Amino acid sequence: MSRYEKLFSNLAARNEGAFVPFIMLSDPDPDTALDIVRAAVAGGADALELGVPFSDPVADGPTIQASHIRALEGGATVDSAIAQIRQIRAEFPDLPIGMLIYGNVPFTRGLETFYSEFQEAGADSILLPDVPVREGAPFVAAADKAGIDPIFIAPAQASEQTLQGVAQYSRGYIYAISRDGVTGTEKESETRGLVDVVNNVKRFGGAPILLGFGISTPQHVADAISAGAAGAITGSALTKIVDAHLDENNKPTDGLASAVTDFVSKMKAATKRAVG
Repeated sequence: MSRYEKLFSNLAARNEGAFVPFIMLSDPDPDTALDIVRAAVAGGADALELGVPFSDPVADGPTIQASHIRALEGGATVDSAIAQIRQIRAEFPDLPIGMLIYGNVPFTRGLETFYSEFQEAGADSILLPDVPVREGAPFVAAADKAGIDPIFIAPAQASEQTLQGVAQYSRGYIYAISRDGVTGTEKESETRGLVDVVNNVKRFGGAPILLGFGISTPQHVADAISAGAAGAITGSALTKIVDAHLDENNKPTDGLASAVTDFVSKMKAATKRAVG
């Protein structure tokens, strides 16, 4: 079984959903990013979604865009991201590690090299948010060859053809977005439509569904699980905590790790209440 399969099996046995925080690698620097990961795991994160900084993150709202910029201004590179993944994998051998990386990176490095180097570093899955499933065949082939789970986004208002493709080609999990637009807490997930979103994706089978976009409170997590999702992904709300604990030189201030752990703990607790 893959790490994702083991995770979802274990959570089902405990009557829980998954909480997956998004963390930008190298934000604001590699050492601090690793401390944030450790704090999130201490808070009960079931898996990780890690970002690789990119100069034109079109799927992200202003909060996560700022984290891309901070990391790049601090000298972040793809190679430094890979080094951080190796460290995280060494410290947490059983934790599923998903990557969110923009499509320019695999184009630049070459598909086979790209997927192989991330797999060797310890990543389990890769989501390319600017590569739709209709253009995904070469990426899926390279991912499968390297032993990486390809992840595709199921948009809230997707066509049946798109959803069928997402269900067919996603491994590990399906990233279903709870509302249209970019990432961010500026627009919350639309609770009333979550059941429809989840059921719309489930019609085509496939991997477990994680809901993202606008998930910023424990109630949002509980609503996602109640709607039938296997879990929820949060990015901007956690990134705002990081931003609030950086000084004018983007150096971490006291309380960052404890704030991250406290936030993740509360979000994780909501997965238990929702199905208990």
